[in-house]
Amino acid sequence: MTRSPARQAGPRGEVLQDAAATFGLLSSAVRLHIVWILAQGESDVTGLAERVGGSLPAVSQHLAKLKLAGLVRARREGRRQVYLVDDPALVTVVQLMVGQLSSRADDGPGRAAAPGGPAGPVA
Repeated sequence: MTRSPARQAGPRGEVLQDAAATFGLLSSAVRLHIVWILAQGESDVTGLAERVGGSLPAVSQHLAKLKLAGLVRARREGRRQVYLVDDPALVTVVQLMVGQLSSRADDGPGRAAAPGGPAGPVA
């Protein structure tokens, strides 16, 4: 009898550390919003600042952290930097999570609360 893939040892510790670091970066609502916007298409820092409601310096700092981690990249377009997410897996994870939570929020009050929060544990 062969073991099913779900029962194997799982990912190596360093992979889990990298995943935790990535999720840690995305735990900032502003950075998550930036990645969400960039998942829809490219943008410069001015456009991002307008859409997230942040100052240019603050959004630039968030972009620098995301870029350093390899979650976004920039390319030059004339005198401005245009930012983008070119990792389809990251786009999928962010869209799935935000979409799922948006659907829960649309279902009614209390559904979008964090597990163990005011709405209680998620079944």
